[in-house]
Amino acid sequence: MSLPLHYLRPAAQGFAAGLLLAIAGCGASSTPDSATDASETDSPAAVAPPVQGALKTEALVRSEIMKDTAQAKRNARPAPSVAFAPTPAGETYPQGYRDEQREQYQALADNPIHSVTEAPVSTFSADVDTGAYANVRRLLNQGRLPPEGAVRLEEMVNYFPYDYALPSDGSPFGVTTELAPSPWNPHTRLLRIGIKASDRAVAELAPANLVFLVDVSGSMDRREGLPMVKSTLKLLVDQLREQDRVSLVVYAGESRVVLEPTSGREKAKIRTAIDQLTAGGSTAGASGIELAYQMAQQAFIPKGINRILLATDGDFNVGISDFDSLKQMAVDKRKTGVSLTTLGFGVDNYNEHLMEQLADAGDGNYAYIDNLREARKVLVDQLGSTLAVVAKNVKLQVEFNPAQVSEYRLLGYENRALKREDFSNDKVDAGEIGAGHTVTALYEIVPKGEKGWLEPLRYGNPEADVSAKTGELAMLRVRYQSPEGGNSRLIERPILSGELRGEAGKLSAASNDLRFAAAVAAFSQQLKDGRYTGEFSLKDTAALARGARGDDQFGLRSEFVQLVELAQSLRTPTASNQQPNDNRIE
Repeated sequence: MSLPLHYLRPAAQGFAAGLLLAIAGCGASSTPDSATDASETDSPAAVAPPVQGALKTEALVRSEIMKDTAQAKRNARPAPSVAFAPTPAGETYPQGYRDEQREQYQALADNPIHSVTEAPVSTFSADVDTGAYANVRRLLNQGRLPPEGAVRLEEMVNYFPYDYALPSDGSPFGVTTELAPSPWNPHTRLLRIGIKASDRAVAELAPANLVFLVDVSGSMDRREGLPMVKSTLKLLVDQLREQDRVSLVVYAGESRVVLEPTSGREKAKIRTAIDQLTAGGSTAGASGIELAYQMAQQAFIPKGINRILLATDGDFNVGISDFDSLKQMAVDKRKTGVSLTTLGFGVDNYNEHLMEQLADAGDGNYAYIDNLREARKVLVDQLGSTLAVVAKNVKLQVEFNPAQVSEYRLLGYENRALKREDFSNDKVDAGEIGAGHTVTALYEIVPKGEKGWLEPLRYGNPEADVSAKTGELAMLRVRYQSPEGGNSRLIERPILSGELRGEAGKLSAASNDLRFAAAVAAFSQQLKDGRYTGEFSLKDTAALARGARGDDQFGLRSEFVQLVELAQSLRTPTASNQQPNDNRIE
């Protein structure tokens, strides 16, 4: 009786040895056609020719397996049993490749604490992305806590709508400020800055030239990948008007045009093109981006909306795939007047770092689509925000009054920080704000005389003479350009210390919006190291958010409470997580 031995992965050696002995003991035989190796690596597994010989003892079997395994590492021949999906270029792509855990995130340290006497000015770029929240929701619903790099506080906070003042002075957005006690530190205050742009109905939008750029590589061959992309894009097709144009470009091992520029009135034709997409192959993302920009230029609409919507998991592995080169490509291409929006899909191999930064470099916005409800939110309910820019290169600067504030820290916006001199330099790129967008920024500040984070200096600088402005907590400046460019414009308004809500300065006197934003900010910090939230627990966060849900028309705030409770159940209980810290959520 012959017993063939195949090259087995090291992790399977123990199981294989037992299986071979069981077969030998039962007098069974096998053939080379019966063995397969479902490799989960980028390279196909190697399979050795069958070894002929008599029935082996257990010791000999183990010896053969060890030798076969060592030889397998040196053998580069592909295994015929590994399944591949062909690409149009004839390349091959192992199906197991998409099952590996290769999610990529950017690790960023929290913003530092600043002394107002040493660094009174804080400058950063606006950010309207919301992808981090949807991605964190996806991870929690999968039963795992997100890695720290997945949690960007500003995108968590900006995911939710807030009742901010609309513009009233001819500027593209209104500005709202509010001050309240911090829920996690009795010595600090939370300063909220809100920006709100006027919304626009779809019918009021300029004609749109849209290029759907779809990743159809093997890594998208999963329920959360291409099938979700197709359903998402068809939601957008329903919103198209006759004056809109749509092109469809796909890429795997190579890129190609599936649909030339087509009027929005031909919805059936566009849907048919989307329905015919299938996944398979490696991922030449850079060539797809190049071709998409070519199609956008071919159908370019002067004074219209010219935008690429990139739908992918960001797992580029053929051609230009390094981060810096791809980002520079987006920077160069935005000069053509075509912006780039990224829509993230997929799990396990998701490159979130690339998706967020590509959208930033391409003057677009980034969203993660974890379900069709999120797809409808981004491409139906908020279509004007997604497509129509009302202000670009939006920068915020806060100058704190040392007579009122001793220390401060900006919550989030770590990868949006700007130098002080960048604020007035129109050549320095910053964020775009779309129709209906809201931007929220939170500062945690230490009022003068309260205990702060920093030790006092022995030889501190003398404080500036601010006696004439003792009622001002800070000066807020917002600089922006019109979508057409030109010189930037400036909005200035003082933030008064009297804006502290409530007679006793209790958090309960603050607006629902501030209290809810504070809960989201607390949760974001708690998902990371929680160094500044102290004993304020996840249970405290859930209680704070639950009491600040307000109207909650779309149920988003109630969903957030559930996510906090889910995160609490995924963590090992501690004493601080057992009972709400009532004295901190007043």
